[in-house]
Amino acid sequence: MTTPNVPPAPATGGRLTSLDALRGFIMLWIMGGDSIGHALTKMEPTGLVGLLSTQLNHVDWEGFRFYDLIFPTFVFIIGISIVYSLARTVEREGRGAAVQRVLRRTVLLYGLGILYYGGWDQGWGHVRLLGVLQRLALCYGAAALLFLFFRPRGLVFWCAGLLLGYWALMALVPVPEFGAGNYAEGKNLANWIDAQYLPLRKWDGDHDPEGLLSTLPAIASCLLGVFAGLLMRDPRSTPNRKTLILVGAGIASIALGWVWSLQFPVIKKIWTSSYVLVAGGWSALLLAWFYWVIDVRGWALWARPMVWIGLNPILIYMLGSFLPFDEAAARVLGGPVEAFLNESVTAGLGEVAISVGGILLAIGICWFLDRRKIYVRV
Repeated sequence: MTTPNVPPAPATGGRLTSLDALRGFIMLWIMGGDSIGHALTKMEPTGLVGLLSTQLNHVDWEGFRFYDLIFPTFVFIIGISIVYSLARTVEREGRGAAVQRVLRRTVLLYGLGILYYGGWDQGWGHVRLLGVLQRLALCYGAAALLFLFFRPRGLVFWCAGLLLGYWALMALVPVPEFGAGNYAEGKNLANWIDAQYLPLRKWDGDHDPEGLLSTLPAIASCLLGVFAGLLMRDPRSTPNRKTLILVGAGIASIALGWVWSLQFPVIKKIWTSSYVLVAGGWSALLLAWFYWVIDVRGWALWARPMVWIGLNPILIYMLGSFLPFDEAAARVLGGPVEAFLNESVTAGLGEVAISVGGILLAIGICWFLDRRKIYVRV
């Protein structure tokens, strides 16, 4: 363990608008992408509509679609943010203060995750200990502490160790009745550990897609974001070179992930190591595109709605739990409007309109918060 090589602040000292825009882009799909996908399936599933309806729904188990990219990209973005926020904290207040900040934010974000799934309103048996926000909290906490105590080379070893170690466990440790190296749902080591050792409510019966063992490779996803953050914050590298490195690393990661999938399949619900590489590669390509278009070329106006969302991601995510945007939009676009669209235009269009209306409502709320300079930080 060594003192981390915290990169100095860039000469511009500014905030990466592209990172806020990418975060908002991902949040757009978190807030309504699945509902649009479900609505599209009610329309004629051919051509572009069929393609969109497929890509806006998760695969059942093995494979990869656009909507399987959303969650790991948000984890990747957290890794980038770790570099920017904690490097400044270390420079101003020292590593001890940074550690305290990490622990405080981890606990707070984890607690919000418990509340998001209903807390203990229905009794302790219905408390979901591991969910989306809880996974974000654990990934943030682990990756942030590693960033504070290890140099980049050490972080590479940690990332590789998590991916290879998880693969070794899944491939070599036998599961009662099913043996080793079985990756089918309910028959793999990650699901078995959840069934045996994860108490209280689980999302998929006796196991959880954000379960215990699969948190390890999810931390590696966050570390991939840390590597991207180190690159983006390096003042010695030119913007064009940063873009090219992101593109090259993204393509290489995708290729390596699919090669690895021949032995360790790409499966989101158990966050396989091959899935980490494929998703991380696409995340790097998305970052490269947003960065080059917005921060390098200066074409930022089109991304303003995504920036509004990206500045308040946790607030809008929590708000969507207590005030579902689709339900609010349905008060205006449901009933006769929905029936007219379905009967007079095409079946399913009414549901699509409600889903899009919910997203527009969320954008409007974020615009209002930005106008009032209200930003909720965890």
